Amino acid sequence: MFRLYDTRTRQAGVITPAHRGELRMYTCGPAVYRPAHAGDLRSYLLSDLIRRTAERQRLTVTVCRNITDVGHLADDSELDPRGEDKVLAQARAEGVTALRLARRYEDGFRADCAALNIRPPDYSPRASESIALMTDMIAKLIETGHAYGTDDGSVYFDARSFPGYGELSGNRLDDLRPGHRSGGAVAGRKRFHGDWALWKGADPGRELTWPALWGTGFPGWHTECSAMSLHYLGEIIDIHTGGIDLRFPHHEDERAQSESVTGHAVVRHWVHGEHLLFEGRKMAKSAGNVVGVSDVAGRGLDPLALRLALLEHRYRQQMNLTWDIVQAADVTLRRWRQRVADWAESPSKPMCAQYVSDITGAFDDDLDTPAALRGLRALEKDAEIPPGSKFETFAHADRLLGLDLARDVGRPARRR
Repeated sequence: MFRLYDTRTRQAGVITPAHRGELRMYTCGPAVYRPAHAGDLRSYLLSDLIRRTAERQRLTVTVCRNITDVGHLADDSELDPRGEDKVLAQARAEGVTALRLARRYEDGFRADCAALNIRPPDYSPRASESIALMTDMIAKLIETGHAYGTDDGSVYFDARSFPGYGELSGNRLDDLRPGHRSGGAVAGRKRFHGDWALWKGADPGRELTWPALWGTGFPGWHTECSAMSLHYLGEIIDIHTGGIDLRFPHHEDERAQSESVTGHAVVRHWVHGEHLLFEGRKMAKSAGNVVGVSDVAGRGLDPLALRLALLEHRYRQQMNLTWDIVQAADVTLRRWRQRVADWAESPSKPMCAQYVSDITGAFDDDLDTPAALRGLRALEKDAEIPPGSKFETFAHADRLLGLDLARDVGRPARRR
């Protein structure tokens, strides 16, 4: 089997699926109010690498990755639970309906994932089309004493009702200061400063609202992932992935909700990818360094050069991406494709067992992609390995790497 680093236990452990022969994985999907950038896509590459590694070991992998098209507020501090939804704000700025905007960026996200050879999930539920799942879950949490309603039609999760809060992030309720994300202020209707909104009452005339027993409104961001993951994957989920920025409060709150509604642990392994910097700074529009697939293609580079560049660092290491790194990856990618096409013209030979073991072993060891790439580079230069064996080994390794290394096989040389 393979190992992954578990954020909750703070150590790498062997992944053994709860259901024999099947691995169930949930990935926190995009909030579709803007194009995805390279930092976002690194998180989705993580789940793709896990999937490929598991499938190599003949596991059937079932993946759910949601679409957040409602409920993600511009200010998620909970100071103003009726605050501005990011989708609504951007729709107003672009002069389109919220639905049209969300579908456009959702389509763009899917195209970006396809360009990076990130395989589509088995389930891709939209938050706006899953409201009944959420209201049913909220009703159960109210019934069991884990949640309470307020006079403005909102519903809050009672954080103190979940004794295991903080195991994932290390942020214990007793240590959190009131309003720690909002300058010391606290939403007045909360019973406890650590509580969060499962449902947010809406003012009349607001878009993207739905009726509920406790009042018209919209779901909280954390509510969505709990409801959809439980519905599509069941009450035992082997792996839950996301960027490290989601560890708190999103995944900590999601964990509390899911375990409170089921009465037991739901996620067996929490796996997070580290931050991605670009040219030494966090990606931000204000900094002018937001880089996406279209930017890579716009420079005449293969989008899969971005995938290769990201593979040069382990998923749980912070990475500083630069244009020089992407350019170098593009050169390597084109060279490998040409070599593979050339090797394919020689008689086929068995794969080199030692290189296969080194490369697959690197993936099995907590997705050590840099080590896997070093193995490929060593194989490329090894004069003792016949071309036919190099071809077979590169093609086998590419099932994990996803770089389309055999794309130019059989093509005229002038088209490479």
